[in-house]
Amino acid sequence: MIRKAFRLGCFVAVTLMLGCSQDSGPIQASRDYISIVGSSTVYPFATVVAEEFGRKTAFKTPKIESTGSGGGLKLFCSGIGVNHPDMANSSRAIKASEIASCASNGVNEIVEVKIGYDGIVIANAASTRTFDLGLREIFLALAQRVPSADGSGFVDNPYRYWSDINPALPASAIEVYGPPPTSGTRDAFVELAMEGGCKTFVSIEALEKNAFKAVCHTLREDGVYIEAGENDNLIVQKLEANPDALGIFGFSFLDQNRDKVQGALINGVGPEFEAIADGSYPISRPLYFYVKTAHVGVIPGVQDYLAEFTSEDAWGEDGYLSEKGLIPMQLDERMEVLVRVTGLVPMVAAN
Repeated sequence: MIRKAFRLGCFVAVTLMLGCSQDSGPIQASRDYISIVGSSTVYPFATVVAEEFGRKTAFKTPKIESTGSGGGLKLFCSGIGVNHPDMANSSRAIKASEIASCASNGVNEIVEVKIGYDGIVIANAASTRTFDLGLREIFLALAQRVPSADGSGFVDNPYRYWSDINPALPASAIEVYGPPPTSGTRDAFVELAMEGGCKTFVSIEALEKNAFKAVCHTLREDGVYIEAGENDNLIVQKLEANPDALGIFGFSFLDQNRDKVQGALINGVGPEFEAIADGSYPISRPLYFYVKTAHVGVIPGVQDYLAEFTSEDAWGEDGYLSEKGLIPMQLDERMEVLVRVTGLVPMVAAN
């Protein structure tokens, strides 16, 4: 309680432009805008909300940085006060290790805001043929190690061409641009697509937990999978320039660039709005952002931003975010989230 009272007192003093810090640092000026970091997938949605928020209210438009989910949560969890972000966008749920990191730095009360759903797309240039891939084929194309031909163990991935995996696929070199390890899109892709394909092999069932992850979750590092940073627009540009390449990114980027790229069928299902919403598209996931309750009522406009994001005008079935590619939650789920957000109900109780 003493530590919490000290932290809150410091933070209130900051807003009065007197400033102090848990680390007894120098006096600093207040911040009069919302600071948001995190997922490149959530970034376009947060940006649209921020623009609406800036237009409708007297508060400044929030500053949003696309750092990747992991990078954003690391910054978010680094502390309380004006030197640390108020919110973190994420294309995956926050991890237990990140919650522990937050707690170790005094970030004890976090509100989780689920905003809707997104599909992870494997795309190529619109000018060429559409790929039709199964999860097993995706795993065989991108895993660092794959089951040996005789099923006796695992070998370094020998596949160089799509037709090596399936004669029905193009005889072109496997070349896939995708997100780096800090990306929530990569985390979700590994868990949904790679693990899904990996589990189709009987030999995987005998592996213990760590060996299973080493095989199923590890992407190749021989130049076939190419990390393209957190800028999904860059991947779209690379696909335009190289018709033989594929790229991995969120549905919203496909939706906004259909004149340039097309999504592959996954297990025979295309990455379409309705297929992601009803769960028939195999590589779909929820999207989130996280808020520090200690910053609510201190940094100007935080509650108003939350109200705008969770308004039916924004995240509803006919809201402006669905026009940008966000797949809305069902009404009952939106209302459940809204109750938690309105009440600032933390996902982790204060220590």
